[in-house]
Amino acid sequence: MAAVIPAVTRISSRIIRVLGCNPGAMTLQGTNTYIVGTGKRRILIDTGDSDVPQYINHLRNVLNYEGIDLAHIFISHWHHDHIGGLTDILEGIRGKKQNTVRFGNIRGPKMNFPTTDGQEFSVEGATLRIVHTPGHTEDHIILHLLEDNAVFSGDCILGEGTAVFEDLYDYMNSLRDIASIQPNVIYPGHGNVIHKPMEKIQFYINHRAEREQQIMDVLSNNRTQCFGEPDLVKMIYADLPEKLVKAAEANVNHHLVKLLKEEKVRKCDGLWQYNEPDTYIKIR
Repeated sequence: MAAVIPAVTRISSRIIRVLGCNPGAMTLQGTNTYIVGTGKRRILIDTGDSDVPQYINHLRNVLNYEGIDLAHIFISHWHHDHIGGLTDILEGIRGKKQNTVRFGNIRGPKMNFPTTDGQEFSVEGATLRIVHTPGHTEDHIILHLLEDNAVFSGDCILGEGTAVFEDLYDYMNSLRDIASIQPNVIYPGHGNVIHKPMEKIQFYINHRAEREQQIMDVLSNNRTQCFGEPDLVKMIYADLPEKLVKAAEANVNHHLVKLLKEEKVRKCDGLWQYNEPDTYIKIR
C-alpha cells in the first residue's frame, strides 16, 4: 500500500510539495505540485485540476506562511489535472509578477510563454532546465533541478505503477533521455518521491521491452500471416478480464506503431505482419 501523501510537505530546503487534492483512478492520491526555490520569488511546477478550492487554499496558505510569491509557473503538459488549476491560481493568488511557462504548441489559458529544450530558468536557490520529453503527450516536459540533480518528471515517470502514453516510440526515447541525466531523485507528478530513480527508469524500459518481445515473437513465428490487435491480445494476454480488452488492444497498437517506425513490422490491409528487413515496404 502506498504511503499517504500529506496535503503539504516540505521535502527539502528548496522544495515544498502541495498535493492537488484531486484523487482518482488516473491521478492516484492527486496531482503533485511543487514550489521550488529559497527566496521571496519562487517557481510553481504544475497547478492541479480546476475548481478544487481545497488545493487553492493550501497553496495560498503556504505562500502566505513563507512570505513568498511566484516568479514563474511551469506546466509539464496539457492534461487537465496539471493545467486545470492555472486560471484559479492566476485569479485567486496575486503575486507581484506571475509568468506561466509551458513547452509545446498547445496553448494554455492566459500568460503562456512556450519554452525551448535546454532553456534554463533561475530563482534564488534553484535553477531549472527544460527537457523536452514527448511520448506521454506531444508537449510533455520534465524539469531538471541542477542544484540537486533532481528531476520533476510530470507524468513521464510515476511514483506508483506505469505511465500511459500517446506515442511509445517517443516515450521510450524520453525515458532514455531521463536516464542519461542519472538523477539522484525523481519528484513525480503522481505518487511518492522516487529515491532509486535509475531502478525505476530501467523497470519502465524493461516492462515495455517485454511486451514488445511478446508481440514480435507472435509475428516472427507466423511470418506469412497478418494479425489485428484483437488477435494479438488473445494470444499475448492470459486470462484478461473483458473490461480490459480494449485498453490492451490500444496498448498493443502503440507498440505496433513504434515497431512500424523502426521497420520491424509492416501493415497489410490494415493488419500487421512481421517485416523481413530486406523487403520492407512502408504503407502509410
